[in-house]
Amino acid sequence: MRVYPTFFRLAFSWMDAERAHKIGFKAIRLAHRSGAGKVLEKLTAPAPSLQTTAFGLTFPSPFGLAAGFDKEGHGIEALTELGFGHVEVGTITGQAQPGNEKPRLFRLVQDRAVINRMGFNNDGATAVAPRLKAARAALQRRHPDVRPVIGVNIGKTKAVELADAVGDYLVSARSLAPAADYLVVNVSSPNTPGLRLLQDVESLRPLLAAVGEEADRAAGRHVPLLVKIAPDLSDEDIDDVASLALDLKLDGIIATNTTIARDGLASPAEQVEKCGAGGLSGAPLKQRSLDVLRRLKDVTGDALTLVAVGGVETVQDVQDRLDAGATLVQGYTAFLYEGPFWAARINRELAKKRRP
Repeated sequence: MRVYPTFFRLAFSWMDAERAHKIGFKAIRLAHRSGAGKVLEKLTAPAPSLQTTAFGLTFPSPFGLAAGFDKEGHGIEALTELGFGHVEVGTITGQAQPGNEKPRLFRLVQDRAVINRMGFNNDGATAVAPRLKAARAALQRRHPDVRPVIGVNIGKTKAVELADAVGDYLVSARSLAPAADYLVVNVSSPNTPGLRLLQDVESLRPLLAAVGEEADRAAGRHVPLLVKIAPDLSDEDIDDVASLALDLKLDGIIATNTTIARDGLASPAEQVEKCGAGGLSGAPLKQRSLDVLRRLKDVTGDALTLVAVGGVETVQDVQDRLDAGATLVQGYTAFLYEGPFWAARINRELAKKRRP
């Protein structure tokens, strides 16, 4: 019997969602600092059969943690001790910023969903870079053969005008690429005004080309570059982004970010309306994110690495996405509802499916 859902209901469900997240994250980091994480890791480490190769890197498991949980690189080592094959840090911006006004994170428990309008709150690229470097070195020491992978998700500073977005992304690429295993350009959050306009291929082409060039120059090596897209794009726009990614020889696409849609929710309409604007993540996104993944696979074939995220809760969700063409799968919202042993459980059940 799983204990965490009961613990969540008693300890966290009544609490402000952002405060609950901070408390939970601090507990995970405390376990690492106390040494308990190293002991725990012996139980949570993915089976060798789960090792996965993507854009030249070997991942301990195809299942990782999506951007948004660790926004500033404070808990990378601690999170990998829970079994995640990779941790995507961010979203990080060129300049430090506080994000949007609180409250800005809301649970829809009936839907196993979350609405957020955090607004890329983070310390800025130059402050986060040393944390990434330290975490990468520590993971390499502990896992000399196959270590957990660190992804870095970058976005636009809110105060920067859209016309100056490329320069702002380049600040992040310059600072963060040397310590990143892969880099993600986030143009799909609904919480930075105008950001999604950058998904238009005419705006996206120069942005991705410039970030890729600067990342490789700063790191002195090729840093795999991916773009993260919204589920709210039309099918035609999805095809256009996929074609652009092929044309620019990107390493991959992450599908998908949160949605601004509110269709088919079980939560009372008044509760949803009270939450206000923001991106919806979690179970309601499951089908659309899978549909986007399949469409991307149809267009790109085996030329790109596809990373699936959105509504992933169970090992079957992970398997469905792998079967649909994803090489890697990420989760986030279900982590809040399932607790610290969620990744280990996914890995254990996924390994069982791979036994001959």
